[in-house]
Amino acid sequence: MIQLKVNKLVIFSIFFLLTVFSHAQNAAFYKKSDTLNTKRRNAIIVAESVLAGGALISLNQLWYKDYPRSSFHLKNDNNDWKQMDKVGHLMTSYYVGKIGMEALDWAGVSKKNQLIYGATSGFAFLTAVEVLDGFSEEWGASPGDILANATGTGLLIGQELLWGEQRITVKYSFHQTEFAKQRPNTLGENYLQQALKDYNGQTYWLSANIWSFNKKSSFPKWLNVALGYGAEEMLYGHTNASDATPYNPYRQFYLSLDLDLTKIRTNSEFLKSVFSVVNFIKIPAPTLEINTKGRIKFHYLYF
Repeated sequence: MIQLKVNKLVIFSIFFLLTVFSHAQNAAFYKKSDTLNTKRRNAIIVAESVLAGGALISLNQLWYKDYPRSSFHLKNDNNDWKQMDKVGHLMTSYYVGKIGMEALDWAGVSKKNQLIYGATSGFAFLTAVEVLDGFSEEWGASPGDILANATGTGLLIGQELLWGEQRITVKYSFHQTEFAKQRPNTLGENYLQQALKDYNGQTYWLSANIWSFNKKSSFPKWLNVALGYGAEEMLYGHTNASDATPYNPYRQFYLSLDLDLTKIRTNSEFLKSVFSVVNFIKIPAPTLEINTKGRIKFHYLYF
């Protein structure tokens, strides 16, 4: 349940930034500052504070107030949904931090402060959401979620410290499944809801840019190889509840090709911004699947 709220907030943030970029007509707006631009930095601080504070207040008033409150407590949900929700937390933390870091980079903030104040914003925000969960009798703060949030932030910061760039990015893809029709209230009634709620159709990827690991090679700069994780036949998050269905939930592992849109050459600063924003989407491509049912499948074009 909490992952649905988080996914909505991430998608809103991404497209909010895209809207800002699309309405700026001055090319200088897109170009990052070589030195500290205090006006940009202050604008980012105000915008992020308003967005984060408004999101937390909205969650508290519009979501949690409808459920009984309790003293702060933890909840172990590590076995739910074949850990798909945990991978979703990892991705959310990674991208909220990445957006924060890139925004500060655009303002000319030093790399050190980008990592301290920008890259950690995903973990900080999601931890605040977990605190709200912890005071709700319905849920409880999840140690597994917090660990996943930390892992996403660690993946972001670790690559910056090791390579000074993101050679491996987290990506997302989705296709509709038959399972959502059986529990539409839980898994979604339409495409958008299902993209957020139906873990059966979601796949999370680690997409590695081949050229970045050997920059003297002849590989196209935009070509990636991607490892994916998914799960299927899940009508319920809990294993015990799943026993009451004719399905047997299983895990899926994928190997595929992908594109790094940020490495496509263009002189347009606007297009560079757009490519950066939508680069979290895994490009459909031929894909090899190995699952825990012991089957190997080849998908000519996997979404």
